[in-house]
This record gives sequence, C-alpha cells and structure tokens, in this order.
Amino acid sequence: MLLIYTPTITPRLSYTLQFIFGEVLKCEYQITTEQVNHQGQCICYDDVSTADFVVNPSGLLFEEGVRPQALKPSKHNNQTVLFSTNGNGYTFDIFSAVFYLISRYEEYLPHEKDLYGRFPYQQSVAHQEDFLKYPLVNFWLNDFAIALKQAYPEWNYIQSEFNYVPTFDVDMAWSFKNKGFLRNLGGWLSNPDLKRLKVLSGNEKDPYDSFEWINAQTKKELKPLYFILAANERSKFDKNIPLKHPAMQGLIKKLKQHQIGIHPSYESSVQLDLIEFEKKNLEAITNSNITKSRQHYLKFDLPNTYRALIAAGITDEYSMGYGTINGFRASTANSFLWYDLEKESVTNLRVHPFCFMDANSIFEQKFNADETFSELRFYVEQCRLAKGTLITIFHNHLLGDDYPAYKKVYQTFLEEISF
Repeated sequence: MLLIYTPTITPRLSYTLQFIFGEVLKCEYQITTEQVNHQGQCICYDDVSTADFVVNPSGLLFEEGVRPQALKPSKHNNQTVLFSTNGNGYTFDIFSAVFYLISRYEEYLPHEKDLYGRFPYQQSVAHQEDFLKYPLVNFWLNDFAIALKQAYPEWNYIQSEFNYVPTFDVDMAWSFKNKGFLRNLGGWLSNPDLKRLKVLSGNEKDPYDSFEWINAQTKKELKPLYFILAANERSKFDKNIPLKHPAMQGLIKKLKQHQIGIHPSYESSVQLDLIEFEKKNLEAITNSNITKSRQHYLKFDLPNTYRALIAAGITDEYSMGYGTINGFRASTANSFLWYDLEKESVTNLRVHPFCFMDANSIFEQKFNADETFSELRFYVEQCRLAKGTLITIFHNHLLGDDYPAYKKVYQTFLEEISF
C-alpha cells in the first residue's frame, strides 16, 4: 500500500491523486494527515518533511477559487514541467501540474474567445510552452512511476494499454438527398451542378453518404461511435436534416448497431435547455438512453455547458480538443472525471479527450493527404508511448466521394496501423 501524507486533505488533492494512482497508475494508495513511518512506501506532500520521497506543494491544491498562477515552467528529462520547486523533493509539484491541466484551470481565467466563442488554443500554456502535440501528463506520470519504483522497488503498479476509439460526427448526412425541393433549388441556383441532378434522379450516389463504406472499413470490435447532429431548427451552423425526417430516422436506426451519441446543436451552447430537448428527440428515435455527447463546433463553455450536460443525463463527453488545431487540449491521452472548479467538487461526467480531427488537418492546418496521414501516424505513436487512448474524429462527408484522397487516408490508416 502506497501511503501519501499531506497536512491537509482537500477536494482538489483527493481528485488529483485518484486520477494519478487510481486511474492511470492503478495501484492501491491511502491518503493520511497523520505523521507516518517514512521507512515504508510513502510520498510526503509537504514542505517540511524529511521523508525519502517528497513532493513539495506549490499551494494550488490547498486553495479555493481561481486566480492567475505562477506556472514556473522548466525542463525535466527533456520535457516541459510546470510548478517547478526549489525544495529537496521531486523536481516539480506534479500533483498541481496535473490538476492545472486536466481541470482546464486556465479556461476559467479571463481570456478572449475565438470567432465561434471558444477558448482559443493560442492562449493555452500547452501552445505557449510548445507541448500541445504531446500527452505530457502521461509522460510525466510514466517518469514519476519510474522514480517511485526506484525509491521503493517493492511498489507495484499496472501499466495501461494503448486503445483506439474511432468517432464520427454526422453534421450533414447527405449533400443533396432528402433536403426538399426549395433547398435543392436554392443550391442549384447558387451553384449549378450536374452531380446534384444525377443524385436526385437516382443515377448517382450522394457524395456524403459514406456510412456503409465507413462500417465496412471500421471493424466492429473497435466500437465506432457516431455523434448525430440533433438540431431541431436550421441555422447558419446547424445544417443537418431534421431528426423528424423519415430518411434521417432510418439512418439513425441503421447506425444503432454501433454506438450513438448526441451532437448538440451550435445553438445549444447558448440556449443550454436545448441539450435536454434535443437529447430526448434522439432518444425517441433510438428507443434507448443517450449518455454520450460531443458539442457541435466543439463549442462549450466551462462550467456552464458541462453542468447542462450533467443535468440532461450525459455521463460521457467527447468535446475536449480544439476546433482549429490538432493536439491534446488537456495534455492527456486518458479520460478523466470533470472537476467543477467553481463548486470545488468532482462530478460524474467523464471527459474523453481527442487529439485528431480530419477537419482540422484539412481546412485549418491546410494539410494535403500525405501530411494528414503523417499526422495520424504521429498521434498514434504519441498515444502508444503514453499507453493511453487515441480518439479520432472523422466526418462522413469528408470520407465521401468529394474527398477521395482523404478517404484513402482513413482506409490506409486502418490497414497499416495495428490496434
């Protein structure tokens, strides 16, 4: 049993230790405020301790509320670390550093929103210190476990295994089909296209209808997860076929053989009550309880969006990433329970971070197909090194006939990379 001594047990500290030792390193541990026999397996989280293994606290985990933090970035084992300490203990306050990143502490601080009202990656410490591309929290914990093992050879932990979760956002199920006469007429007048006529006449397949192809490529054991845009009203950013349309309902019932989650509308990020309304509409079609969610345009605001998701019965959230660049927004390849900083309490909402989205690579980073494939390979390798979970986002319309080169990327990705 690993004993962790601290003069004060706080919700922040308990949450962080459970993530590190309960979820990532998977070992038995106990927190205590009583002075301990330092000859056993013990970590002292205290400035005045003379124990064999000490982590000097920066103070973050003993605070309440949110304020700008002195992050004190430095290097350790050729990696950037935060909350460096001057004590005789471990090189940095790894507990505070982990908490700062996975709680998304910086997103509660004053910041300028991007064009869509989101937290911009440019204001993150991961971008500013150049570690956005890496699951740094996992690398820290790997090194920390090695140091603990050296100090206490009898201490054991269970290393996690690499895992892959393919997810798909259904923002627009069809390019031309099932949109009605007026929408197709407007589309034709703004951009006359023979393909539209061929599709509508039944002589050609809709270019966005790649669902059978996706399911043929993606093995069932990978458990593909589809997020269905559930907007009840069309808007500038919500352009999918309404859920009430028979064709849309038919598609959803076909996809039900896999996992289905809700893609709450763009408007739901402002009108939070729409989340529950849209979820109920989707559940009526699937005749099942929907517990997984990803915000459309990855538009969420902490803590309000996550609180609304919890109130609507969502237990697993998949929006943790950026909509303009690929990388690790929370600097980890592990899922984690969301900590509500304003309430200073852990919740039952599990956050599943992704690190790659096809739309980022194609439209934001302007990568060609070869560069996109290289980026995918890079993130596979990072998640393997981290012994974490690789979560990717692909869109059915970007895996359709309009983007053959990128469609080939996904096919080759699954063929060449062993999961």
